[in-house]
Amino acid sequence: MKVTVDQDKCVASGQCVVTAAQVFDQRNADGIVVLLSDNPPAEQADDVRQAAAVCPALAITIEE
Repeated sequence: MKVTVDQDKCVASGQCVVTAAQVFDQRNADGIVVLLSDNPPAEQADDVRQAAAVCPALAITIEE
């Protein structure tokens, strides 16, 4: 799994962090998504897929 984020699309809702805190964080200054791991372990894959699904800005892309 390869994860990318588009910080320009991000609306700082934080849903990705709530869903997959091991993979996503937010910048303190403005809440924009920060990718902590672009290749998360298999046991985090379901959480990452859920984070992409709930992102209101569709700022998370996953390549399987």
